Amino acid sequence: MTEAVLVDAHHHLWDTGVRDYPWMDGPWADPLRGRFDAARYTALTGAYGVRDSIVVQALHDVGETYDLLAAAADPVELDHGDEPGPVAGVVGWVDLAAPDVADRIAEVRRSPSGGLLVGVRHQVQDEPDPEWLLRPDVVRGVEAVGAAGLVYDVLVRPPQATAALEIMRRLPEVSFVLDHAGKPDIAGGAWEPWAGWITSLSALPNVAVKLSGLVTEAAPGWKPADILPYARHVLDSFGADRVMYGSDWPVCTLAASYEQVLDLAREAVPAGDRDAVFGATARRVYGLR
Repeated sequence: MTEAVLVDAHHHLWDTGVRDYPWMDGPWADPLRGRFDAARYTALTGAYGVRDSIVVQALHDVGETYDLLAAAADPVELDHGDEPGPVAGVVGWVDLAAPDVADRIAEVRRSPSGGLLVGVRHQVQDEPDPEWLLRPDVVRGVEAVGAAGLVYDVLVRPPQATAALEIMRRLPEVSFVLDHAGKPDIAGGAWEPWAGWITSLSALPNVAVKLSGLVTEAAPGWKPADILPYARHVLDSFGADRVMYGSDWPVCTLAASYEQVLDLAREAVPAGDRDAVFGATARRVYGLR
């Protein structure tokens, strides 16, 4: 049995029978199709001591954001009865390029469970323009996220890394969280320029990092030794007070079980840093209640 985890700072909920997720674009995604709801997540993670979690958007559709907010607010139906679910915050989506982006954020927050919105994310990794984040309309949208007191989650791959670093430097008043440690090419064994980029990001006090999503960047049949150097470089660069654990469930199940992901994170994080990485950092950065 693994030791208790207090906050899982990155997971998803969806039902592909209700909404279409275009990024699930081939047979590789078949294990992710179906209903991955709050009850399923709670039944799985309760054994590992997950008390709070942050659910993250996976679709450029504000309708999904409203669904996630409702799921976070509703009691979870389990075999032994209803109980409060662990979802304490939602990282949703709004159209950052919309001229009225600030009004759109405010509208989401005025919804019945809008107080659970803690951040905004756009799947920048799927944008064909590697400098999408630096478009003037997008920069203005990210500024609006920060002005609303919300976190901006950054989902990029190496092609967008330079633009990500630039916008984080340009907007020091915005709190940024880098998802999945910037998706290093672990399968290809690439270290630079990723490692130097992480070091550069760590110099910016408005940036934190999620220790998440690494198993799916590794080659099939991965071993801890393949991934641990990347995780430890993040920790060494940022320090535990700016690093948070995330499972990336259910995407992680393409490469590992929830328990394997958790055990890998525990192996990467020194015992003295676990309170921060597995709880305190996420609570502080996202302002969880």
